[in-house]
Amino acid sequence: MIDVNKFESMQIGLASPEKVRSWSYGEVKKPETINYRTLKPEKEGLFDERIFGPSKDWECACGKYKRIRYKGIVCDRCGVEVTRSKVRRERMAHIELAAPVSHIWYFKGIPSRMGLVLDMSPRSLEEIIYFASYVVIDAGSTPLEKKQLLSEREYREKRSLYGMEFHALMGAEAVKQLLDGVDLEKEIGELKEMLKDATGQKRTKAIRRLDILDAFRKSGNKPSWMVMDVLPVIPPDLRPMVQLEGGRFATSDLNDLYRRVINRNNRLKRLLDLNAPNIIVQNEKRMLQEAVDALIDNGRRGRPVTGPGNRPLKSLSHMLKGKQGRFRQNLLGKRVDYSGRSVIVVGPNLKMYQCGLPKEMAIELFKPFVMHQLVEREIANNIKNAKRKIERLDDDIWDVLEDVIKEHPVLLNRAPTLHRLGIQAFEPVLIEGRAIRLHPLVCEAYNADFDGDQMAVHVPLSEEAQAEARLLMLAAEHILNPKDGKPVVTPSQDMVLGNYYLTMEQAGREGEGMIFRDANEAVMAYKNGYVHLHSRVGISPLAADLDKPFTEEQKEKILVTTVGKIIFNSIMPKEFPYLNEPTQSNLTEKTPDKYFVARGEDVKSYIESQPLVAPFKKKNLGNVIAEVFKIFRTTLTSEMLDRMKDLGYHHSTHAGLTVGIADISALPEKAGIIEKAHEQVELITKNFRRGFATDDERYQAVINTWNSAKDEIQGKLADALDDNNPIFMMSDSGARGNISNFTQLAGMRGLMAAPNGRIMELPIVSNFREGLSVLEMFLSTHGARKGMTDTALKTADSGYLTRRLVDVAQDVIIREDDCGTDRGLRISTIKNGNEIVETLEERLIGRYTRKTVFHPETNKVIIDQDELITEDIAREIVGAGVEEVTIRSVFTCNTKHGVCKHCYGMNLATGDAVEVGEAVGTIAAQSIGEPGTQLTMRTFHTGGVASSEDITQGLPRIQEIFEARNPKGEAVVTEVTGIVEEIFEDPATRTKRVTVKGNTGEEEYTVPYTARMKVSQGDSIHRGDALTEGSIEPKHLLSIRDALTVEQYLLAEVQKVYRSQGVEIGDKHVEVMVRQMLRKVRVMDPGDTDILPGTLLDIQDFKDSNYETLMNGGTPATARPVLLGITKASLETNSFLSAASFQETTRVLTDASIRGKKDPLLGLKENVIIGKIIPAGTGMARYRNMEPKDEVATVSENVYSIADIEKQLAAEDSEEE
Repeated sequence: MIDVNKFESMQIGLASPEKVRSWSYGEVKKPETINYRTLKPEKEGLFDERIFGPSKDWECACGKYKRIRYKGIVCDRCGVEVTRSKVRRERMAHIELAAPVSHIWYFKGIPSRMGLVLDMSPRSLEEIIYFASYVVIDAGSTPLEKKQLLSEREYREKRSLYGMEFHALMGAEAVKQLLDGVDLEKEIGELKEMLKDATGQKRTKAIRRLDILDAFRKSGNKPSWMVMDVLPVIPPDLRPMVQLEGGRFATSDLNDLYRRVINRNNRLKRLLDLNAPNIIVQNEKRMLQEAVDALIDNGRRGRPVTGPGNRPLKSLSHMLKGKQGRFRQNLLGKRVDYSGRSVIVVGPNLKMYQCGLPKEMAIELFKPFVMHQLVEREIANNIKNAKRKIERLDDDIWDVLEDVIKEHPVLLNRAPTLHRLGIQAFEPVLIEGRAIRLHPLVCEAYNADFDGDQMAVHVPLSEEAQAEARLLMLAAEHILNPKDGKPVVTPSQDMVLGNYYLTMEQAGREGEGMIFRDANEAVMAYKNGYVHLHSRVGISPLAADLDKPFTEEQKEKILVTTVGKIIFNSIMPKEFPYLNEPTQSNLTEKTPDKYFVARGEDVKSYIESQPLVAPFKKKNLGNVIAEVFKIFRTTLTSEMLDRMKDLGYHHSTHAGLTVGIADISALPEKAGIIEKAHEQVELITKNFRRGFATDDERYQAVINTWNSAKDEIQGKLADALDDNNPIFMMSDSGARGNISNFTQLAGMRGLMAAPNGRIMELPIVSNFREGLSVLEMFLSTHGARKGMTDTALKTADSGYLTRRLVDVAQDVIIREDDCGTDRGLRISTIKNGNEIVETLEERLIGRYTRKTVFHPETNKVIIDQDELITEDIAREIVGAGVEEVTIRSVFTCNTKHGVCKHCYGMNLATGDAVEVGEAVGTIAAQSIGEPGTQLTMRTFHTGGVASSEDITQGLPRIQEIFEARNPKGEAVVTEVTGIVEEIFEDPATRTKRVTVKGNTGEEEYTVPYTARMKVSQGDSIHRGDALTEGSIEPKHLLSIRDALTVEQYLLAEVQKVYRSQGVEIGDKHVEVMVRQMLRKVRVMDPGDTDILPGTLLDIQDFKDSNYETLMNGGTPATARPVLLGITKASLETNSFLSAASFQETTRVLTDASIRGKKDPLLGLKENVIIGKIIPAGTGMARYRNMEPKDEVATVSENVYSIADIEKQLAAEDSEEE
C-alpha cells in the first residue's frame, strides 16, 4: 500500500480495457459463490481464493501450507498464494465480456456525455444500444448518411437494395466504433470556427460539445473507453457473504448483480460459439447490457432489478450515494475505538477542566495504558496476566488507573455537534456509579441538560493528540463563543439566582449601619446573626482582606456596601475594582465615589438617604466575566468562574428560594378588565352587524381588544409584584422565566393560535392558578402541538443549512500572514430604516484598519493603518464621531485558497490575532448554522393591506440569501444614478410610475399600487438602490453594481435576520461565506487564452491564465463575476472528492473522470476522505515540516499558547539571520 501522507494530489479518469486487466488477479468465469456443503469458495467463482487470496491468514485453500513461514508461496495443489487474508479487500478480478457494453453513467447522465461526443440525441443512442435500431457506421457509395438510424425493416430494405456496400451495426459495439472514429482535433477545430459567428441555441450547444471534446483531448481519455470490453469485479470482502444462524446466508446485493452478468455473458458466449440465429444473439446482448446497467446503477433506466420481497437491489452507484453511502458513512464518518457513552449528571463540585468518569468505563477506555503500567510495575508478569487482572477487576488495578488517567485528557462530545464547542477536553476524575459527571458551566456550550441526555467519551491516544487536547480543547480554554466573542460560560439558573440574592440590598434589615474593620469581621457578624446579607453596612477600604484598588481619596473614607457584596467581591481578582453596582463604569474604571462616607459622619443617616442599588443579574455577570477574561485570560478566568459557581449554589441553597402557590397572588382588578373587554367585543360585533366594518376589520379589532386587556393585566401584575417575591427574583435575575410566564400563572393566558396559524378570537381568560376549563384546555393544545412540530422541522432545516455552509467553506484556512492587498472595505453602522441593526463599534472590534483613522475635529491619529482595533480603540473611534472606517476584510483578501491573518483579524474565540492554520471557514459555517435553530420558521405578514407581499424572515430568509434565490417580496431597483423626478399614481392600471432622471437620460419604473415606497420626489439615488420596500435580488444587483456592493448587501441582510432574533454573529463569519459565493467568474470573451466562452472559473485561476497570456503578448480574456448559491458553489469546487461527498455523487464523478480531474487536496474534507492529516492547525505543511533544533530552547514561564511559541520561534529565527 502507498503511504497516505506522501502524495500531493489525486487524479480520476476513465479506465481503458488494458488498465482493467492490469488491476485484475484473474478472470471470474462462473457465477458460483461458495460450495453449500464445504462452505469453501468455488473455483473460478465470485469468491475464488486463487484469484482474490486466502480466506484465512497465512493458509492456502487445501491446507498444505499453514503458518507465516510459507509467506509468498503459491500452493502447487490448489494454486492459492499464502498471504494475509486482508488482500481480499484489495484484489480485483475481471469479466471478459462477449460483446461490448456501454457504461450507463456516460450514456444516461444529464447531459449525455456520449451524445455530446457523437452529436447524437440520447434517444437515438438508446435505440442503438438496446438493439431497437441499426446505425450506419460507413455509408460507402450509397446515399445513406453516417450516423443515420435504420429500423429493422429499413435495414433489410437497404441491404437488398445496396447489398454489402454500406456498413451498419446495432448495440454498444456500433457506438464503440463510432466513438473510435471521432477525430478530436478536427472536431474541436470545426467547433471553434463555428463559434465565431454562431448565436443562441446553436452557440450554447457548440460550447457544450467543445467543452466535452476538449476535456477528452486534455485528459488523454479515449471516448471509446465509455464502452466496456472488460468489466472489473470488486474485491470479495467489499461484497461479503456471511452465514446466519439456521444455515442461511446473507449476501451483498452486488453478488446477485454480478451473478446475473456472468450468467448472461456465459450464455452469450455459448450462443456465439453455436452460431445461433442473429435475433437470439441480439436479445442476449441486450440482456447483458441491461445486467451491466443494473450492476452499475440499478434503477437509472427502466424498472430496477428487485430481490426478495420486491426490494430494489443496491448497485455500485448506491454504495457511494447518500448518507449511508461510502463517502458519508465510511470515509467522512468513522466509528472509533477507545470510546464510550453514558447518561450525564451534574457535577457541581468539579473544577472547570474536570469531568467525572465512571470507574467501569475508565478501566475499559484506558485498558492498554493500565496493562502496560501493570507489567512495568511488575504487578503482573506479562500482558496476558495483566489483561486477566483487568477483566477480573482485581483490587490492585485501581491505583494504577488513577495514575494513568492523571493529566491524560479525554474528549466529551454531545450530539448534535453544532459548533466546535460540542467537543471539549477534560481531565477525568474517577467516580462511583455509571453516569458521566459534567461541570454545570459547560452545559450552555453543549446545550446539555440533565433530563436524560447522553454524552460520548473519546480518548486521545498519541502524545501529540493529548498535547493538542490539553492546549487547544481544554474546557477551561473555551470561555468565549467563536460566533461573537462573548463569554459562553455564563452562570445560569441556581448560580445566577444565588449571586443575585447575595448582592441584593434591603432597607431596615438587622445590623444596618454597622461598621466593620475588615471583611472577615463582617462575615463573622453575618454568621453569628448580628447582620443580614442584604443590610447596608460600612467597611474600611484599608482592610487587608479587601485588597482592592481604591483611590487615595477613597481610602480615607468608609465604604458603604452590604455583607453579600463583600463576599461577592472576595471571588474577584484583587486588581479588579470593588463592584458595588451593576454598571459598566464601576466594572472598568473604579468604585463610584458616592458610596464613600467621610470618617466621623453618620453612616446610618447616609444609608437611609440613599436609594437601594439593584443586584447583579445574569447579564451583569456576563459582563464581569468578559472583563475578567479581557485582562486575565483563560486560567484566572476559569478559576474565578468556579468560585462564582460555588458561591451561587451555596447562596441559592441558603436563601431557600422556592415557588409556592402563595407566591402567585390573585389580581383583584382582573374580573373588571375582562368584563370591560367583553363589552368592547360586543360593541365591535354590533358595529359589524350594522355594516360599519368589514369582517377583517372586526377580527383585527377583537384581537387588539384582547391583547390590550392582557397587556393591562400584565402591567398591573408587574406593579403589584413584590421585589422579594421568589418568582419575580427568578425572572428578574435572568435565572428562569419572564414576566409573560407569570402573567399566565396569575393573570390570563390570552389568545391562542389555531392550527392554520391564524389567531383564534376566543381568549383563554383563566390562568394556571385558577385552572383552565375543558374548552380552554382544548384550545390551548393547538399552540402546543404547533410548537412541537415547528421545532422538529426547524432542527432538520437548520442542520441541512449547516451542512451546506460547512461544505462550501471547508477549504477556507488562514494560509499566510499578509496578502498585501491594497483594497479595503468601508464600513459604517448597519441600519434597517431608522433602527440600528449593528453598531459601528461592534463591527470594528477585532479587525485590522486599511487606512489610518483620524479624529474628525483635532485631526489626531487615533490608529495607524494595518493595526488591530481593540475594544478600547473601537470605543475611542466611535466616541470621536467617526462614522465610516476602511478596514481589511475577507472580501478584499488576495490569498489563494484561503484568507490571510490581516484580512481576517482577531480570532473571536481567543481574543488574540488569528493564527496561521486556523480553519476559519468551518468556524464561520458553524457560527452561522448553530443559532439557526433559534430563528423562526414562519414568514410574517407585515399587518394591514398595504404590504408588498410577505417579507420572508427567520430561517427561510437565511436560506434564500445563501442559496442566492430570487427573494419573496422583491424590491424594484433603479438602474440609473440620479434624482427621483416624479411618482405618478395611475388608478386605471393600479400601478405607480417612478421616473428617475439620470446623467445619461431618464428611466421609468412601474411598481405595484400596493407597494410601499422607499423614496419620495426629489430624492437623489444611486444605481442599485431600492425604490420600494422589500428585498433586492442579489444577482440583479450584481449586474447593476459590482461584487463588493453585493457582498456588503448580503452581509447586512444576514445580520438583519440574526440580530432581529437577538442572535449576535461576527461580521467576519458572514464575510467568509459570502466570499465563497462570489469566488467564480463566467468567461464572456476568451481572447487568446485557451478558456472556453461561458466557462465558470475561480477568480484566482482566471487571473493566473490572463497573466500568462499577457506575458506572452496575447489578448486577455474578459469575464463577469457570478453569484452562486452555496449548494452550487460547493459542487463547483476544484476538489471532486469534496463535491462528490456532498451531493449528486454520480454526476460529479462522471464529469470528473471524463475531464481527468486532479484533486489538489487543499481542503479539509478531501484529506479526511483519503485519510491524510488535515491541512489546518498543526497539520499544515509549515508546522509539519519543522526540523528540531540542536540547542534546546528553554521554554519561558509564560508560554501558554501556540501563538506564544510561534512568536518565540520567530524571534529566534530573526536573531540567527
